[in-house]
Amino acid sequence: MKIITTPIDGLLVLEPDVFRDERGFFLETFHEQKYEDLGIKSKFVQDNLSLSSKGILRGLHFQYRHPQAKLVQVILGEVFDVAVDIRQGSLTFGKWFGIMLSQNNLYQMFIPEGFAHGYWVVSETALFAYKCSDFYSPADEGGLLWSDPDIGIQWPASEPVLSQKDSRLPRLSEFPKDWLTFAI
Repeated sequence: MKIITTPIDGLLVLEPDVFRDERGFFLETFHEQKYEDLGIKSKFVQDNLSLSSKGILRGLHFQYRHPQAKLVQVILGEVFDVAVDIRQGSLTFGKWFGIMLSQNNLYQMFIPEGFAHGYWVVSETALFAYKCSDFYSPADEGGLLWSDPDIGIQWPASEPVLSQKDSRLPRLSEFPKDWLTFAI
């Protein structure tokens, strides 16, 4: 497996070893020891799968008291995947990184605790799989407005299809500083 570093500490893009032949391909989507050897020590406790249509934007989500590290991958289709550093005191606080994840490149992104995460579907449909290091807690969820000008994410288009909840999320500057106290 190859690691592609990002400009944000702890945020990694992983290029798995893919074994292709006339039948198709094979790859390991997760191997605890191999990921630990790469420095990814999160223990994943929940797997999620999401199917979305073109133009759907999901995010930017996080949890306050039960932060989740995530290992994300596209199984079918293509998305523009984004993580925003919301760790108070981080040198890259408020900075974002985005990458195209697809069924063709089979890249994964490891998103540590203390990041908001979201993705925009650019293919007709996308099947998006991800592991989480803590369980989903509805009472603990938070999020950032996808179009926060202070973050300045360069999305692939300008008019996403959003849930009502995601369309009303606050800007990063509207959060009290003591709410975003994730470890660095």
